[in-house]
Amino acid sequence: MQWTLDFLPLPPCPELGAQPLNGLLWALLVLFLWYCYRVGSDPPVTGRTHPGKLKSSCVRTRQMSRSSSCSSTSDGIDAGGSTTKTALGDSGTPCIAMAMGEEEEEEDTDGGRRRGYLTPVLSYALFPTQAPPASKKLYSALQEYAKRYSWAGMGRIHKGLRDQARLSDRSSIQKPHLFFLPDVPSIPFFPRDAHRHDIEVLEANYPIILAEFQAVYQRGIDTKLGWTCQGPKGQAVFPLYNAGVCVAANCRSCPCTYRTLLSLRTFISSNSLGAAGFWLLGPGVTLGGGYGPTNTRLRCHLGLQTPPQCELVVGGEPQCWSEGHCLLVDDSFLHTVSHNGVAEDGPRVIFSVDLWHPNVAAAERQALDYIFSPEQ
Repeated sequence: MQWTLDFLPLPPCPELGAQPLNGLLWALLVLFLWYCYRVGSDPPVTGRTHPGKLKSSCVRTRQMSRSSSCSSTSDGIDAGGSTTKTALGDSGTPCIAMAMGEEEEEEDTDGGRRRGYLTPVLSYALFPTQAPPASKKLYSALQEYAKRYSWAGMGRIHKGLRDQARLSDRSSIQKPHLFFLPDVPSIPFFPRDAHRHDIEVLEANYPIILAEFQAVYQRGIDTKLGWTCQGPKGQAVFPLYNAGVCVAANCRSCPCTYRTLLSLRTFISSNSLGAAGFWLLGPGVTLGGGYGPTNTRLRCHLGLQTPPQCELVVGGEPQCWSEGHCLLVDDSFLHTVSHNGVAEDGPRVIFSVDLWHPNVAAAERQALDYIFSPEQ
């Protein structure tokens, strides 16, 4: 059946003819009907700011917590004229709210607000204002990291920074003094399978690592030669990496050992939590109980010279070193080191390397590299 528009009072158009004009009118009619369908199917928009307009030049801050996590707020005006809020927790403890620009907030179709990309994963748990300055500095670094990248995967780090002050007050055999990552399985000594590749690399290079140590040891233990004396007499360190910074002169003295470090997959070389070097402990020296700075790392001890009567006790569990073999130690547990041998035994020597804890995710490692960067 052929459809026509003869029933419409159309003026004659001899230049185009009847058929082209009828096709054009049909196309316009179809477009009009499609437009009416789209307009009728869209939900009504109430209170939405047009996406093409700028909302406001001033920056507001909004409270991070849900309505159930805080009982009251106090408002104030900062020097720039923007409103800030300090939240009060259920116990009346003041908390730091997350500052967010109005352009970073988003609206639901029903007019309600939903979290923007800067909102912490644990937004209901606020950071306490009475936290130590060091913890506040680390939390500020975490916020800067989230602004550049994302809060995705930062839940445990956010919780660890928030609870660090309370951790230092409790009695425990595991109490890292700088940063504790919660929900990380921890034991004093880890099996070899936790870092099999790196352990096999270190043990395969044991002869050359030992030879390079003996070369620098025979030159003498002197601070001018790259050594660092720590604690009691008889304890010294020849660092290749110190707090995430490469000691270039010492690495040039041990080039093969340095290349071995670079071949490790989990060596912490980019933040202040990581170190590597030769550790000496003289006869008759005992190092009292202490805690490492964090539970996000494992210390790998490669035994170079291990006289008898040397012992390492971590979390109440004793172990002895063995030449050419590695121990994986979580030094965030209470630990002591002792060398009860005689002078003829010589010093105990290990090559210590800090490796990532196997349960720290890749996103968390990247964030910790940023938070604990040597420049922070």
